Amino acid sequence: MEKPIFIEGKWSGYQAVGAGESLKLPLPLIQEQIDAYAYADPDGETAILTTANELLVMAKDGKAAESNGASYKLASPLQEYEGTLYLPVEPLERMYGIRIAEQSPEGSVTVLKAGRTFRTAAAVDGGLFGSPKLRSKATIKAPITSDLKKGAPLRVWSGQDGWLYAQTDEGRAGYIRQGDVKLGQEEHIPAPEAVPTAASQEWADQKINLAWEAVYESRPSPDVIEEMQGVNVVSPTWFELKDGKGNIRSKADSAYAARAHNRGKQVWGLFSNAFEADWTREMLSDYDSRSQAIRQVLKEAKTFDLDGINLDFENVYTEDKAPYVEFVRELTVAAREAGLTVSVDVTPKSNTEMWSAFLDRRALGETVDFMMLMAYDEHWASSPEAGSVASLPWVEASVKRILEEDKVPASKLVLGIPLYTRVWTETEENGETKVSSSAVGMETSQRLIQENKAKKELLEDVGQHYAEYEEDGELKRIWLEDAESLKRRIALARNYKLAGAASWTRSFASKEAWEVLRALNGK
Repeated sequence: MEKPIFIEGKWSGYQAVGAGESLKLPLPLIQEQIDAYAYADPDGETAILTTANELLVMAKDGKAAESNGASYKLASPLQEYEGTLYLPVEPLERMYGIRIAEQSPEGSVTVLKAGRTFRTAAAVDGGLFGSPKLRSKATIKAPITSDLKKGAPLRVWSGQDGWLYAQTDEGRAGYIRQGDVKLGQEEHIPAPEAVPTAASQEWADQKINLAWEAVYESRPSPDVIEEMQGVNVVSPTWFELKDGKGNIRSKADSAYAARAHNRGKQVWGLFSNAFEADWTREMLSDYDSRSQAIRQVLKEAKTFDLDGINLDFENVYTEDKAPYVEFVRELTVAAREAGLTVSVDVTPKSNTEMWSAFLDRRALGETVDFMMLMAYDEHWASSPEAGSVASLPWVEASVKRILEEDKVPASKLVLGIPLYTRVWTETEENGETKVSSSAVGMETSQRLIQENKAKKELLEDVGQHYAEYEEDGELKRIWLEDAESLKRRIALARNYKLAGAASWTRSFASKEAWEVLRALNGK
């Protein structure tokens, strides 16, 4: 076979093309063995590589590429062969720390992965068995894969029971008796140095206490900043998609940002997809539209002196899972270069197609600085049955699933806390219970209980106070968000050593809520 690619002594199933400076490896191999996030746009015209701090964009058949927005010259272009994109090796070696060993212009290619160790060796005289031999299994009865000459160089990848698994420069591999080789030096392929992000260092000694600010048609007064005692980050819902081309609608307010900064709070502007699935799909499908959205958001961030971007994409087609991850990776590199913290909002795990299943939480957790778990709407607005917005056992189970199943570090996970509840109305129609609800803030729910002389009961299994009363012949039921429920949520975040908490939304809070939330940082 011409140009077979070997990794750790095993044939990868792929072949390289070119030689020397024009050597290229197939994109599927890179995705399987080097970087699962190496990406190609659906049109097959663009390949994109991202690390924590670099975004490299290559266009097919072009030697001019782009690295973090600056021109980058390739020794050999991205090319397509038989429907597969092949990437030049130079940026692969530089970005991922891999090493390429090319036996000859026509021969095998060995990829040495970063962080791996092997040992050099040389074949010696095989004694009674004649020339030293590589075999298909670790036994002298196994078929011979290669007869070796004395002194033939080998790379040794592993050993077992007096046998070594080794490979020649030509790519032939197999098991050889340990006595038939002279071991040389151990060689280690260094991995690229992992540089701590600015956000991880900045928040190492304090918890995030974020409050979202829902901004609709009218701008909230900057005076509301004074309410949020103890909050160290505000996230106003300022940016959203306005079409599928990557254009952004902005409601940013310099007075609000300035007041927040004057009170020692960071401002992380929230960027949503306006919950428009079709616009989202169109924007995600092409590098140009993705970069258009990223450029506009970062321009707004610079104009209004923001400290971070909070991504809140919901109602997204499940098939757009990988493009969304790619978009977040591209935005994160650009935002970090601009000195911004990047966070992403996710729902608890469920099978809901447009609201949960599209989220690759593991990949997103590996990419961003922080992940906000929106741990509410256990029972949602149109739920067929009444119940808590976020019972404590349900919240805890949601946290554990993301930590354990998706391996998101606790130091990145922020617990989303509801500052609202729902007033549930139950009526009987034709022998069936009909349920409806309306969302209310913390002060409103307490007022309704007082006005209707309802008795509160602490439900330990739910972690909340509960009350019910009748009004105009209808049963009203409320699972309360109050100081008690907030204390328990803060305790949960502390118990799991999470990065902090994020509250939805400022306008639903009572004065008491901010006092309880201050406990995040021991104040």
